[in-house]
Amino acid sequence: MKITVDFEECLKDSPRFRATIEEVEGDVCELESKLDKLVKLCIGMIDAGKAYNAANKQFVNGIRELAQQSTKDEVIESSLTKFAESLQEMINYHTILFDQAQRSIKTQLQTFVKDDIRKFKEAKKHFDKVSEEKEGALIKNAQAPRNKQHEVEEATNILTATRKCFRHIVLDYVLQINVLQSKRRSEILKSMLSFMYAHLTFFHQGYDLFSELQPLMKQLGGQLDQLVVDAAKEKRDMEQKHSTIQQKDFSNDDTKLEYNVDADNGIAMEGYLFKRASNAFKTWNRRWFSIQNNQLVYQKKFKDNPTVVVEDLRLCTVKHCEDIERRFCFEVVSPTKSCMLQADSEKLRQAWIKAVQNSIATAFRDKGDEGELDRKSSTSTGSLDSGGELKEKPIKGESALQKVLAIPGNTCCCDCGQPDPRWASINLGITLCIQCSGIHRSLGVHFSKVRSLTLDSWEPELLKVMCELGNGAINQIYEARREELGSRKPQPGDPRHEVEAYIKAKYVDRRFVRRPTDEELRNKVVALSKQEKRLSSSSEHLPPRPPPPTPKLRPGQSVKSADSGIQNSADGSREMLANTASTNSLTDADAAESPPMPMPATLPPASPCKEIVFYEPKEYSSGLQLYWAACARSLPDMAEALAHGAEVNWVNTEDDKKTPLIMAVQGGSLVTCEFLLQNAANVNQQDAQGRGPLHHATMLGHTGQVCLFLKRGANQNAADIDEKTPLTIAVDAANADIVTLLRLAKMNEEMREAEGPYSQSGDETYQDIFQDFTHMASNDPDKLNRYQQYDPQRP
Repeated sequence: MKITVDFEECLKDSPRFRATIEEVEGDVCELESKLDKLVKLCIGMIDAGKAYNAANKQFVNGIRELAQQSTKDEVIESSLTKFAESLQEMINYHTILFDQAQRSIKTQLQTFVKDDIRKFKEAKKHFDKVSEEKEGALIKNAQAPRNKQHEVEEATNILTATRKCFRHIVLDYVLQINVLQSKRRSEILKSMLSFMYAHLTFFHQGYDLFSELQPLMKQLGGQLDQLVVDAAKEKRDMEQKHSTIQQKDFSNDDTKLEYNVDADNGIAMEGYLFKRASNAFKTWNRRWFSIQNNQLVYQKKFKDNPTVVVEDLRLCTVKHCEDIERRFCFEVVSPTKSCMLQADSEKLRQAWIKAVQNSIATAFRDKGDEGELDRKSSTSTGSLDSGGELKEKPIKGESALQKVLAIPGNTCCCDCGQPDPRWASINLGITLCIQCSGIHRSLGVHFSKVRSLTLDSWEPELLKVMCELGNGAINQIYEARREELGSRKPQPGDPRHEVEAYIKAKYVDRRFVRRPTDEELRNKVVALSKQEKRLSSSSEHLPPRPPPPTPKLRPGQSVKSADSGIQNSADGSREMLANTASTNSLTDADAAESPPMPMPATLPPASPCKEIVFYEPKEYSSGLQLYWAACARSLPDMAEALAHGAEVNWVNTEDDKKTPLIMAVQGGSLVTCEFLLQNAANVNQQDAQGRGPLHHATMLGHTGQVCLFLKRGANQNAADIDEKTPLTIAVDAANADIVTLLRLAKMNEEMREAEGPYSQSGDETYQDIFQDFTHMASNDPDKLNRYQQYDPQRP
C-alpha cells in the first residue's frame, strides 16, 4: 500500500504525523527485508539454472557421442544429431533467460535497495537527530527564568534556529519518503515485467523451435512403429533359425573345411591350429591360421597384423608327422625353416594338408614367371597389407598418440585435467585438450606451439622430445608454488575465461614457478657439469669406430671429380647415397673395379672430443643452467631453466661465446638439439671461432644433427675464422655421410633457385634421402656415428 505524507502536516509535527512516520519506517524496513530475500532467491535460482544447463550440456554431449557411435545407422545418426542441435538451442535460450533474470531482478532490485532505501535511511538519521535537538531546545526555553533576561534570549534564539533547521530537515525527509513510495512501485513492476517478458520470449522460442522439429518427430514416430514390427519379425526368424540349427547333428562338422581359391575375401581357407614355438621349451599355442595371397599366415587376435609363416607356398612342402607325441600333427617345410602344426582331428589335418597342396598347385599355375621369386623377401615374418607385402607405417595418428599418452601423466590435459587429450604443445612437451589447445594458440608460438596428436605427422626426434618431458615433469616446474599461493587449478567444464586466466598466469606470467636461490642454482649447475663428465667418461669405453668407407667410383671417374662439384641430377644424388651412407665397406670385386681413394696407409687414431672443463663462473644464472643442462642431455633441467627466464640463445662469454645449442651438439643428443630449436634457438649463431652448430656437428661426426640443422635452415656456406665451411671440414674428415648431406642440400637449394622464387618443393630425391637419414638418426644412430671425428691437425 502506498503511504503519502502531507507536507503541511509535517510542519505541525503532530502526533498524527509522528504515527504516519513510524508506519512508513516500518513499511520501508519490511520492504527492504522482502527485496533482499527476493534477490537472494533469484541468485539461488540463477545458480541452479546454470548447474542445470551444465548437466544438460553433458547430456547433449552424450547424445552426440551416441550419434557418432551410430554412424552405420543413418536414421539414428541423423535423428540424434538433429535432437542434440535442438536441445543445444534450448540450452542457449535458457542461458539468455537466466542472464535476463540477473539483469532485471538481481541487478535492478539490488540497485534500488542500495541507492533509494539507503538515501531514505540517511534522511531518517538526520530527522531523528534534529528532532532530538528541537526537543532539547523546547525544554531549555521552557526552563529559562523570567528574571534572567539573557538566558531567556539565548533559549529563544536557540529554539528559533532549531525550529528553522527542523523545518528544512523534515521537509526533505517527507520528500524522500514520498519519492521512495512512488518509485518502489515503478521499480518493482518494471523489474518483474522485464523478467516475465524474458519468460515469454523463452517459451515462444521453444515453441517455434519444436514446431519446426515436429514434422521430423512425426515421421520418426511412423518409422518407429514399422521398426517395432520389423524387430518382432526378425526375432521370430532368429528364434526359428536357432531352433533349426540346434536340431542339427554336429558330430561331423569338422569335415566342412574346404579349400576355395575363388573366395571373395581372398582367404582360400582358415581355422584354428596349434603351432609349436621355436623356443627351447617347444610350447604349443593356438592361433587362427589362414591361406591367403599365396601365403600361410596366422593371427592371435583379429585386430593384430597377420604374421607370415611362409612367404611363398611354391617354395614349401607339407607332410604328416607321426614321430612326435601329439596327434594330428603335420609340418610345413620351406627352404629356410619348418613349422610344426596340429589340427583338432584327423579329418581336419587331412583337410589342411590338402588345402596347402592345392594352394601350391594354384600358385604355380597363376604365377609361373621366375621374376616373382627374385622379388620376394627372404624374411619369414612381418606386417602385411591387403596385398601381402611388407609395409612401414609412418609415425602419425594413433601411433604418435599411443607413444605420447604412454608417458605417466599424459592421459589427462596438463592444464585442466580433461581425460583423453588429442593435442600437444611441442615446445613445452605436454598434452592438451581441445579447449586448452585453443588458448595455447592464442598465447603465440613464442610461448606454445600446438600440434594435433592424431591429425599431424610427427618427426621421430620431435616425438622423442615429447616422451622425454610430459605433463608430470612440466607441472613440477610451472606449478611448483600453486598450492602455496592458494591458486585453484581449473577442472573440466570450467568457464573458458577462468581456464584462460590460469594458463596465462602459468606460462606467460610464470606466477607459480619457484625461483631458485643463488646456492641452489650453483649446486644445480655444478651437478649438471659433473653429470656431463660422467657421460663423457662413459663414452671413452665404447669400442673404437671403424674407419670410413672408401667411396665407390664409376669406371673412369677420378677421385678429384668425385670429391669436387655437385651432381645435378636425381640419379647422381641417389648414387652418391648408395655409395656412401648405405655401404660400409667394399667387396673384393668392387675394389678391383674401382681405384682406391688416395688416403694414408694407416689412419691416425680418432681425435678425442675436446675435454669440456668446468670453471667457476663469475656469476651463476639460469642461462648457465641451460648451457650445462644442454651438454648433460637433461631436458627437464633445460625446461626448468627456460621457465626461470633463461635466454635460449644465451652466450657464455667465458667459454668462446658458445651457446646452449652448441653445447647440445657437443653432448651428442639429437633430442636436446630439437628441444632447443623448438624453443627458438638460433641455428646459425656462431661462437668466438666463427663456428655455428653445423660446424660443430660436422667436426664431431654427428650425422643426425647435421641432417637436423640442414632441415632447419642452417647456413652451410658460413666459414669460420680459418675460412673452413662445414663441407670443407667433412671432406677433410672423409665423412661420406655428411658430405652427401651437405652436397644434396646445396643441390636442392640451387634447384629451387632455378625453379623460381615461388618454388616450395625442391628435389624429391633430397626429401627422400633426408627422411631416411632422419629415421636412421632417431632409431638407429649407431649406423650414422661410425666415422672418426674431425682433427684440424691432420694433413
